[in-house]
Amino acid sequence: MLALGGCAGPLSVLDPAGPHAASVATLWWVMLGGAVLLAGLVFALLAVAMVRRHRDDRVADRTWIVGLGLAMPSVVLLALLGYALFVGGRILPTPAPDTVTIGVEARRYAWAFRDPAGRVSENVLHIPAGRPVDLVITATDVIHSFWVPRLAGKMDAIPGHPNRLRIVAARPGLYRGECAEYCGTGHRDHGFTVIAHDAAGWTARERGAR
Repeated sequence: MLALGGCAGPLSVLDPAGPHAASVATLWWVMLGGAVLLAGLVFALLAVAMVRRHRDDRVADRTWIVGLGLAMPSVVLLALLGYALFVGGRILPTPAPDTVTIGVEARRYAWAFRDPAGRVSENVLHIPAGRPVDLVITATDVIHSFWVPRLAGKMDAIPGHPNRLRIVAARPGLYRGECAEYCGTGHRDHGFTVIAHDAAGWTARERGAR
């Protein structure tokens, strides 16, 4: 239980608060399972090799090199790759009638968020809970990386090249975000807060912008 304590917290990818983050967390667990499987198979083969080293009925070189050295890890790695591509396709932005689009601009060392009404907030991102939010992410100086671990994966903020990332908060609340790309001496403090509003709170915010 003590070891599992590190799996929770505001920056834990294993404590998802939305469907996209849940897909990333599931991918992490699948990758861990694949790594454990490969390690177990390698250790088993080493044990077999040590047991058979003093016997005359050695396994043919072709079996070790082709069957166990190439085919076995290839099957596992290809399966993991296929699953990763499947998950990546599921979390891509797709057309949805209730999508909210917000502009994100990174700079050293702050974040500016522009909502659909044109209002700009610094270091605080306001989103509606339970609805897809598409973030159009860019930067003004160097490469940064937008990351809210409990809501989605990472997305680079590149000067002159907008990238789009979809996030969904399953429930209202506060979520911590960080710059995941070292961008200079102030990188340690290059974080931000995401506020996911309930339906009434988001409606009131939209009315206040009119």
